[in-house]
Amino acid sequence: MAPLDRIAAYADELTAIRRDFHEHPELGFEEVRTSGIVAEKLRSWGIEVTTGIGKTGVVGVIEGNRPGKTIGLRADMDALPIHETTNLPWASKTPGIMHACGHDGHTTMLLGAARYLAENRDFAGRCVLIFQPAEEGLGGGRAMIADGLFRKFPCDEIYAMHNSPYHEPGVIGVKKGPAMAGANFFDITVRGVGSHAASPEHSRDPIVIMSALVGQIQSIVSRNIAATEQIVLSITQFHAGAAYNVIPEEAKICGTVRYFSRETADKVSDRMRALCSGFASAHEVEIDCDIRNVFDVLENDPALAEAMIGVAKEFVGDKAQIKDQLVMGSEDFADMLHVVPGAYCTVGHGGSVPLHNPGFYLDDGILPLGASLFARLMEVRGAA
Repeated sequence: MAPLDRIAAYADELTAIRRDFHEHPELGFEEVRTSGIVAEKLRSWGIEVTTGIGKTGVVGVIEGNRPGKTIGLRADMDALPIHETTNLPWASKTPGIMHACGHDGHTTMLLGAARYLAENRDFAGRCVLIFQPAEEGLGGGRAMIADGLFRKFPCDEIYAMHNSPYHEPGVIGVKKGPAMAGANFFDITVRGVGSHAASPEHSRDPIVIMSALVGQIQSIVSRNIAATEQIVLSITQFHAGAAYNVIPEEAKICGTVRYFSRETADKVSDRMRALCSGFASAHEVEIDCDIRNVFDVLENDPALAEAMIGVAKEFVGDKAQIKDQLVMGSEDFADMLHVVPGAYCTVGHGGSVPLHNPGFYLDDGILPLGASLFARLMEVRGAA
């Protein structure tokens, strides 16, 4: 695993930057400190900077020394509402918020590539550095696009990557075509009639109604969708009540549907709404069912996926691989790939704790490799 020599030379500086970001995590659309540091560093390297794209997004532009393609390189910046338990010296200093998905590393890797490209500028074309806010289900990619990202900074191709504690260090994987699931989020609220817990006959108990509804919703996929379809429905929250002796007025559930076919996802949504309507009528209560799309299916351009692996082989050899497994997780880089062709890869590292876990830690050894891959993609694809 051999990164570019120049990037390897400032690997310690990349580690310091990443750990600083890690100590000061910020949630989606609140990345004021993070985006400020990104913009400051880009300007210090002589890079043209635009801020405020998609609220807290940052875009940098580096011109090569000869004509070529415009290549977009994207990293995400936001953290998660998780309380860190690693006890590392650089653990989050903000209670209840941590970089449990490694976006601090992605941002640092793109900064490392930006510094390298700005220092030599010996490449064809134009590099558009995209530092995106709010990837974790808040629509940061869509916000940047709606704010004119590709109108102001048109790209011929675009690339991104994600760290992976699930693969050996240096294993870089890309799947051609559909690779990661689209996602809907849902909120369902039962508005019943509360009462004293000793007199439930005076209530329209939302907990009992919601409990029955949960069971029916969980059977939608198994009893309405062919087993050959890739779709997952998960209820992840149940909120109701605040006292031992009170039947509450409301109960609420939340969750997500992950899919690879929008038509199949729509069938699930239709069944959810039908069940809510039926339960409302049967129990003489009100039930609100809010279902909204938050991620598209991530689809890698097959030719550009091959190109990305070809570049990765320079650094990791046969550890750069075309994958064939679909991933039910989602990624809002999908929205950018629906506008500009490109590819998205995973990069294995020495961490062993799953993503979105309070004990997650990022192996800083991945930083020079990720930065080198970003930089070489610009050099190779700009001239393609």
